[in-house]
Amino acid sequence: MVTTINEIFDDFAFLDEWEDRYRYVIELGQALPPFPDAARTDAHKVQGCVSQVWLTTDLGSGADPVVTFAGDSDAHIVKGLVAIMLALFSGKRASEIVAGDAEATLRKLGLDEHLTPQRANGLRSMVKRIKRDAAMALEPAA
Repeated sequence: MVTTINEIFDDFAFLDEWEDRYRYVIELGQALPPFPDAARTDAHKVQGCVSQVWLTTDLGSGADPVVTFAGDSDAHIVKGLVAIMLALFSGKRASEIVAGDAEATLRKLGLDEHLTPQRANGLRSMVKRIKRDAAMALEPAA
């Protein structure tokens, strides 16, 4: 079962201590569906992350397709951050993804002030990649 971004907000509100929140983020990552080894390629690797992060993009049909993402990381907390980004963006229309404000979501969760600069940069790289893929899906075929 995939966790929704609203469930993550509710769970974060319930957890007062950051140590518990980090544990929860790790659990979110552990709950991700298995990522295929065949997709662990440079083409799917997110550049700008200190840890290894892979992200695949699957586009639905139409001018504003539903975009589904899958992801993985070799680091526990980062894998949990991947899970949060998937909860936020995966399964939405490309236009919603492009218009979405990931920074506001991270601020609302308090993650922006509790991540190391390297993890925050990696997260921004992940968001940039997700938004780029969604924007490309909106461009008319040449």
